[in-house]
Amino acid sequence: MRSPQELIEGYRAFRRGTYCDQAELYETLGKGQNPNVMLIACADSRAEPSDIFNAAPGQLFVMRNVANLVPPYETGGGQHGVSAALEFAVTALEVEHIVIMGHGGCGGVQASLSAADHNPVGEFIAPWVKLLDKARDKVLSENPDDPQTALEFAGVEASLANLMTFPFVSERVASGKLSLHGAWFAIALGELYWRSAETGKFELIEA
Repeated sequence: MRSPQELIEGYRAFRRGTYCDQAELYETLGKGQNPNVMLIACADSRAEPSDIFNAAPGQLFVMRNVANLVPPYETGGGQHGVSAALEFAVTALEVEHIVIMGHGGCGGVQASLSAADHNPVGEFIAPWVKLLDKARDKVLSENPDDPQTALEFAGVEASLANLMTFPFVSERVASGKLSLHGAWFAIALGELYWRSAETGKFELIEA
């Protein structure tokens, strides 16, 4: 746990260390960004994309939200934070890859399962995780031993499907300019599973 003062001390350590080592990189990044990967991850503090993929500043365009969800394309009503980030990444930055990364022990997925048991969580969380309803109901109908983990994987699949409802995504996928990928990170073990484009199955990446 960190206090505001510890955050400030962390910044000072960053200035003395990482920034000094990468000052030239930061000067270049100050003129603009050019990542070729968009990564949509959970807001969970334990699954940090830059650490998991050993990425330097400027290499990943990261969007984080509860349960790493992508809503389907729609233009009416509401706020569209995920859709706006997606549009910018694809049409302005012209990223070549989009990765949806789920993780073990996801609280958003747990909230979806809780709602299925007539116990919705939160004023804003419950409506948001309704995006998982269809995937959750399918998972529960299949009666897996571990519905939490099964839905974490199924949620990645659901978001990949929703990505394809955006015209600017589907058009670029069809033309070969954009590729979509799924991943899942086991926090306790530090292991990454990557969705095979050929089989659609999540396979453990050997360290």
